Amino acid sequence: MGVRHAVVAGGGIGGLTAAVGLSRRGWRVTVCERASVLAGIGAGIVLAPNALRALDSIGLGPGLCAGDALPGQVGLRTPDGTWLSRSDDGAVAARYGLSPQAVHRGFLIDTLVAALPADVVRLGVSVTGVEDVGDTVTVRTSAGDLRADVVLAADGMRSVLRGQLFPAHRGLRHAGEAGWRAVLPGTGLPAQQAAETWGRGERFGVVPLTDGRIYVYATAVSVPGARPADHHEELTRRFGAWHDPIPALLDRLNQRNPAPVAILHHDFHELAAPLPRMHAGRVALLGDAAHAMTPNMGQGGCQAIEDAVVAAHLLAQADDVPAALAAYTRVRHTRTTRISRRSRRIGELARLSHPLAVSIRNLAVRATPQTLSLRALDTVLDWQPPSATVSVTEQR
Repeated sequence: MGVRHAVVAGGGIGGLTAAVGLSRRGWRVTVCERASVLAGIGAGIVLAPNALRALDSIGLGPGLCAGDALPGQVGLRTPDGTWLSRSDDGAVAARYGLSPQAVHRGFLIDTLVAALPADVVRLGVSVTGVEDVGDTVTVRTSAGDLRADVVLAADGMRSVLRGQLFPAHRGLRHAGEAGWRAVLPGTGLPAQQAAETWGRGERFGVVPLTDGRIYVYATAVSVPGARPADHHEELTRRFGAWHDPIPALLDRLNQRNPAPVAILHHDFHELAAPLPRMHAGRVALLGDAAHAMTPNMGQGGCQAIEDAVVAAHLLAQADDVPAALAAYTRVRHTRTTRISRRSRRIGELARLSHPLAVSIRNLAVRATPQTLSLRALDTVLDWQPPSATVSVTEQR
C-alpha cells in the first residue's frame, strides 16, 4: 500500500489536531483553510485533563503541560462574591492525574502548526464539496480538485460538508444566549482565580492563562441577532457592580484606553438534534461540524481534540477506510451527544432569572459536596485515548 492521502477541511483546533495525528502515523495530509491567515481567535481555551491526554497521545503533551495549572480555587460565585462551590486544583489533579491548562487559542494553533510539515496547510482554500466514488474521494476546493483516501470535515458549526452529507438535518438552533470574550493583559493586577459568577440570566467568567494574560467572558439571555451599540458600555451596565475583580477587568476593556482590547461578541448556537452518525463513506465530521454544542462545560474544543485523535488512531491501523470511520462513529457519537445535552442543561440552569428559581438553584449548588461535584465529571474528564493495540473491530 502506498502513502495514503487525507484532506482536512478546516484549520481550526480539531482539524489541525487530526492532521498532526495522521501525519505522525505516515499519512500525507492536506489541510484546506479558507482564511488567508491561520491564527487563533482572541480568546482562551481550557484544556481539560481529557484533552491533555488526547494531545499527549500524539506527542504534544510536554509542551502544552509545561505551563502553570489553573491556580488556587476554581469555582462558582454569586454577584456579591459569595462562593457557591469551589474545587482546589490539587483535588482535580489527584482525581484525574492532570491539572487543566488554560492557554490562548493562538498558542494552541501555533503549537499544532509547528508539529506539521511545512507544506501541509493551504491557506485561502475553501472546500466546497466532496464526491465519494468508492475507492477515493474527489474534494472540490476553491483552488481546484484534490483526490484523497479520506476527508475529515472540521469546517465548523456551519459546516458545508455536513450540509452535503445530511441535507435533511435541521442544522443549528439558537441557544437563547449571546456571549462576549476578550483576553486582557494581566500586568499590574493581583493574581486571579479561575471562577464563573452566576447572576440572573447573566454570567461572568475569569480564567488566568499560562502566559500571564487573563481570559474573560460574559453571557446574557438574548434573542438571535441582537447587538449592543457599545459592548463595553453594555458589559459595564450588566456587570459593573459585581464583585471584585470584575469592575477592574471591565475597565481594561474600555475602548478609549491607549491600547484597546478587542471584544468578541457572538450568539450561542448548537445542533438542533444529533446527527444520525458522524461519517458517510470515506468522509467523517469532527468538532463543531459533527456536534456543535454550547460552551457551558468548556468541552467544545476538548471534544474536537478527542474526535481528532480517535479518527487518526482508527485510520492509521485500518486497510478499510469506511470501516474505520464506522468505528469512529461508534466510539464518538454517544459520548459527544451526552456531553452536548449535559452542556445544554447547564445552560438552562444558568439562564434562570426569576429570583425564587435563582435562589433555589444557588442553594442546590451550595449544598452539593465538592467530592460529589467532582465525581459527576468523571465520565467527561476521565476519558482515555485509544490504545495503540486496540483494533477497529474492538472499538465498540
